[in-house]
Amino acid sequence: MNISTNENKLFLPSLALLGSQISVNLGAAIAKNLFSVIGVEGMTAYRVGFAALLLMVLFRPWRFHLNKRDALTLIIYGTVLGLMNLLIYRAFNRIPIGIAVAIEVTGPLAVAMLATRRRRDLISITCAIFGLYLLLPLHQSTGQLDPAGIAYAFGAALCWALYIVFGKRASVLRGGQAVAWGMLIAAVITVPIGIAYAGASLLAPSLILTGLSIAVLSSAFPYTLEIFALRALPQGLFGMLSSAAPAVSALAGMLILGEHLNSMQWLAIACIVAASAFSTASAE
Repeated sequence: MNISTNENKLFLPSLALLGSQISVNLGAAIAKNLFSVIGVEGMTAYRVGFAALLLMVLFRPWRFHLNKRDALTLIIYGTVLGLMNLLIYRAFNRIPIGIAVAIEVTGPLAVAMLATRRRRDLISITCAIFGLYLLLPLHQSTGQLDPAGIAYAFGAALCWALYIVFGKRASVLRGGQAVAWGMLIAAVITVPIGIAYAGASLLAPSLILTGLSIAVLSSAFPYTLEIFALRALPQGLFGMLSSAAPAVSALAGMLILGEHLNSMQWLAIACIVAASAFSTASAE
């Protein structure tokens, strides 16, 4: 009876996290089509800036008092959120979305691995390393991947790991404060960069409408779902469910952008997904 009740409590947060992954990857695939028009930085400014405005209006977080500790947590959370958005978009611009997210998901994998001390998790580590070996341009069979794109993806992985840790701490705040304040801080970091790169082109009405749609799909909606999931799910289980992200991203890239991966790259993604899922499952 207790097991059944616990499963019921985890079902909606798990479903919310899956919906978040589908939404964010759909938005990312659409956003990549605009990189050539306003650049990665301009697209990031749209995504984060509009999302911050929407979330501030929706949750009105200023109604609740913040102590110094919560404020510091939100500053760190918002900073890594902004950097994660910028770095992963830069990775998307240079390498296929599915490959970029496969590298990025090593961040949650690292969080899960640090949460457990079991010897059997050596299997996960080995599987993840093997997947990265297949994925990275260490041999000729995978084709050439842009080294800068790979570096940006690993930077996003570090930010994603920090996002989980500080997002978990911030998720205890009431009324959507965490996601609203976090996105506002992210906007303070990324919007000036976007304006500096894209300039007046950001004011084109048609692009503004598209940018608003991408902000909803890629940030406002999925991060709201994620903060709900972070509040209800154990940190390890959150990491396990996040492990599906590379597969979802690869499918979005293939269906929307025509980014077809070879069999070696699909195998690499499968290894990383399996490593993340196994490690976080054993951490529970």
